[in-house]
Amino acid sequence: MLFEDLSLSKSIQKAVFEQGYINPTPIQEQSIPIVLSGKDLIGCAQTGTGKTAAFAIPIIHQLHRIVGSSKKAKQIRALVVTPTRELAVQIGQSFDTYGKYTNLTQLTIFGGVSQNPQVDTLKNGVDILIATPGRLLDLHKQGFIDLDHLHTLVLDEADQMLDMGFVNDVKKIVKLTPKNRQTLFFSATMPIAIRELAEMFLTDPATVTVSPVSSTAENVEQRVYFVEKTEKRNLLYHLIKNENLSDILVFSRTKHGADNVVKALRKNNIAAEAIHGDKSQNARQRVLDAFKNKEVGVLVATDIAARGIDIDQLPFVINFDLPNIPETYVHRIGRTGRAGNGGIAISFCSKDEHTYWKDIQKLIKVDVKTVNDHPYHWHSGSPETAPGSQQKNSNRSGGAHKSRKSEVSKQNKKRWY
Repeated sequence: MLFEDLSLSKSIQKAVFEQGYINPTPIQEQSIPIVLSGKDLIGCAQTGTGKTAAFAIPIIHQLHRIVGSSKKAKQIRALVVTPTRELAVQIGQSFDTYGKYTNLTQLTIFGGVSQNPQVDTLKNGVDILIATPGRLLDLHKQGFIDLDHLHTLVLDEADQMLDMGFVNDVKKIVKLTPKNRQTLFFSATMPIAIRELAEMFLTDPATVTVSPVSSTAENVEQRVYFVEKTEKRNLLYHLIKNENLSDILVFSRTKHGADNVVKALRKNNIAAEAIHGDKSQNARQRVLDAFKNKEVGVLVATDIAARGIDIDQLPFVINFDLPNIPETYVHRIGRTGRAGNGGIAISFCSKDEHTYWKDIQKLIKVDVKTVNDHPYHWHSGSPETAPGSQQKNSNRSGGAHKSRKSEVSKQNKKRWY
């Protein structure tokens, strides 16, 4: 299927074509017609599959038809609720990109910054509002947000909103919207709690599920290092220096752990920054911008903070701490190997995390290569014989070897071997 087969307005097709979009991704191909039909939708797809475009493009199409060239005061007709500032900013940018040839306006609001510029824009009127839950409820309480004319409500990254404790805020927001709205519910995972939440908010929804959470991208090479817990920082530095790695996203289980990793790298003259919930919104955005602009070579993040990181050519993801939820591993390594580029996902596994690693292997069903050529092995017991470890030389997450589209990744691959 081509984008031009989706019955979208010419202005949207032009904007999409300029972005190099020819064929919609599976989540887009299945979701866009459903959204255009006006039905409620539950969309489940992991990161990097094009979820934002799956709802942004049809919303722009619908609102462009409704608003047209009207000179009446603008009213909020679409609301997108998302858990973090980083996600909100990216979604806002997507609406600007896809709607650049329409007269629709969007505003992105979030906490941690002055509300005055946001309030000024709201007073002038907007068609589309992208918001984090806290700032949305705050400005509504102050009387600056009117949702009575809402046409479409999008709850994006619903599982993260649940994990971050926003469930009550989300329920309050839904109550503020018209009952005859269209509701779109997107989530990377669909545990029972999320399904129950969807049943509360949606009416006879269609369901689209693509890229099951157990699948890892074929163009992401996976490696595991069995390492003493106390030697993880040394191993990280060893890899960065000996393999000449850069543009690395490192996952830490805790905020404190992320800060400690950054301190250790800086002591060795490696430019590193941390991003997590204890940092202000402005500080998080500055760090993210510095990483994207390659001013910082290593970004250490917790899972919640990293959910808003979307970089097409990110060559390396390192699991400094293994997640205790196997699905989280899939989401983490999905940060690399995006937009057709290759990527390498490296995991450090200490003895106390070995159960986590076995659970991950059961989920992904991939022979992940164990790398033994490093100086920080487990002190007792052999990594080669660790239960559940794999020694097969599978180059990829299943499938045959494929040529890389990223020259940088080609060079990194040669160094790696």
